[in-house]
Formats: sequence, structure tokens, C-alpha cells
Amino acid sequence: MKKTWQEKLRDKASLPKVLRLEKRFPCYNAVHKMGAEVGDEVVLVNPSEVVEIMKQVPKGRLTTIVEICKKIAKQHHVEACCSLTTGIFIMTAANAVEEAKREGKSLNIPYWRTLKADGFLNPKYPGGQEAHKKLLEQEGHRVIQKGKNLLVQDFREHLLQFA
Repeated sequence: MKKTWQEKLRDKASLPKVLRLEKRFPCYNAVHKMGAEVGDEVVLVNPSEVVEIMKQVPKGRLTTIVEICKKIAKQHHVEACCSLTTGIFIMTAANAVEEAKREGKSLNIPYWRTLKADGFLNPKYPGGQEAHKKLLEQEGHRVIQKGKNLLVQDFREHLLQFA
């Protein structure tokens, strides 16, 4: 039987796990872009750590996958956080929230306040970029078209600075 989004959001016994970054890692390019080098320690975390950070973003503020990865890396005293698993957990959280709504439950994760790198909307969120745009505009953000993608105008001005 297929797992629900809420089941997929549960922590894994094998995580968190710290690895030494290798060029063959699927997240290598993104993590390297964030400053990590081959041999640096990189953490793969549980969904709950990602969700806890997402929950900290108040109305009117935003975060990105990059900011979440930086905070997680700092919490684990390592150079970087695997952006691939973090991105998967962000998308899973979004789908779990919408799934819970359909069941009459609330997960209270404001996933729409988490953007992709450089302020772009996430096409993998429930309803795609258009649904993401609507939720952001309801909170006063201005969303603009850039090529085929949408992004929050001046998103950096609204980024939450994590301690």
C-alpha cells in the first residue's frame, strides 16, 4: 500500500547522518554552490528538523531552501546540509499539509513561505506555481514572472534571519 504524505513526513531511524562530501553525491553541485568542498562534512537530516525551521517563518516573512540548509548545517556543526533531501522534505511537508486539510486536520506548517533558491516559487508544491503564488499574494508578497518561472519580487527584503 502506498504511503501517505503524512507517513512520508515521519522521521527515519537512519537519520540524521553526517557524510564527507564527494563529487558523486546527487546534491554535490548545489552544496558546492553554497560553499562546501569535497571532503567537507555534510548532514542529511530528518523531516522534523526541516519542518521545525519552516514553522518558524511568520506571516510576511520568507525563507529559502538555502537558508534552511545553512541553519541545519550550523545546528549540526558541519559545513553543509544535503539540499536534495531537504528539498524533498520541504515538498513532502507541503503535500502533507494539503492532505491533512482534505482530512479535516491541520499540520500548521506555512510551507508557502519557503521558496526555492533565489526566490523562485516551487512548482512541486500542491497546485503548482499558481497555487503557491496565490498563497504568497494573500500575505502581501508581489510575485512576478521571470522567464517560465515565478518569483517573489524583492524576496531578500522579506527573508527571515535565523539565529
